[in-house]
Amino acid sequence: MTAGGQALFVGDIGLDTTVTVSHLPEPDEKVFASAVGDDAGGVVANAAFACQRAGSDARLLCVIGNDPTGDQAVSRLQASAVAVNATVVEGATCRALVLLEPAGEKRLILIPGVSMYPRVEQVRAVPLDGVTWVHTAPYDYDAAALLAERCRDNRLPWSVDLEPATFGRDPSHLAAVLTGAAVVFINVRAARALGEKPAAWLFDRGVQAVILSRGPEGAVLMTPTQTTAVPIPSEVVGPVVDTTGAGDCLAGWFIAETLAGLEPIAALGAAVTAASLSCGRLGAQVSYPDRNEFRRLLVAAPVSDGNTPLKGMLTCQHPRCFPASPTPWRNCSPCSSPSSGSFTSRHCRARQDTTGCP
Repeated sequence: MTAGGQALFVGDIGLDTTVTVSHLPEPDEKVFASAVGDDAGGVVANAAFACQRAGSDARLLCVIGNDPTGDQAVSRLQASAVAVNATVVEGATCRALVLLEPAGEKRLILIPGVSMYPRVEQVRAVPLDGVTWVHTAPYDYDAAALLAERCRDNRLPWSVDLEPATFGRDPSHLAAVLTGAAVVFINVRAARALGEKPAAWLFDRGVQAVILSRGPEGAVLMTPTQTTAVPIPSEVVGPVVDTTGAGDCLAGWFIAETLAGLEPIAALGAAVTAASLSCGRLGAQVSYPDRNEFRRLLVAAPVSDGNTPLKGMLTCQHPRCFPASPTPWRNCSPCSSPSSGSFTSRHCRARQDTTGCP
């Protein structure tokens, strides 16, 4: 277990079938697929998987149908060391059909099934011992509201992935889920659905911070007093193969880095980098980088000039370096050994070694 404790993810799980096509078919047109693949999916299940890959302990509370699809999705997560608490109920597990065009953009068709959200009784009974962060996507209002209430009662930070599918035309009914949330993740489509001033709307309902994912433009961290853009580091920009689950990857990595002790901007920089890497491969969970891959990229990448903390993972977050004068980790004596380049501070985004941390 990491020093930051454990993250509990509560929500949907399913199976994604990704089909790569040359173009979307016209009415009555037949298009041949060039690739087909199955992988576990679900907004919250994906985030749990990403959090575990980032180096934190992740638990998933979910419900699955009594079918092979549910077993397959759970097995995939368990193989990655995510602790899955799944209740089996009568019915079909969620499925998603992802139509993928050559540029990596997707069209997603969701078959909801019974695994969109745990039941109220599951949420009421789940132990919170050792949990230091909770994340959810509120596909069931009553159960999600109970979860938020338990977080407030236990003074646990929680985050919410908010998308139009969770609130329809009227998001106001989600007030009990949002009030007091540490972070709400939204994408451009959700922002538009919330109105002209989506962040202000969320702050008015007690949300502490908003993270807006903007695809190829990175992400934006917003609080009631500050807005900070976090672009994709140039070192990881490459061909886009598949954007499926990139936002979920960002959420999971942000949570892991936050639990590891990084400040929000630094945590989001790492999360944007991880999400960008995932877009270079086919599929959602199967495309997510792990901590070792992240480290290798960090060591191999050119050093930031240190003029901005927005160079993704390349700037050190040790108090001696940041935020007053952001410094490349290789130039930070508390965080690196000039001879070997080894990491010695937990404030360094690579988190390779805490030995000798001042």
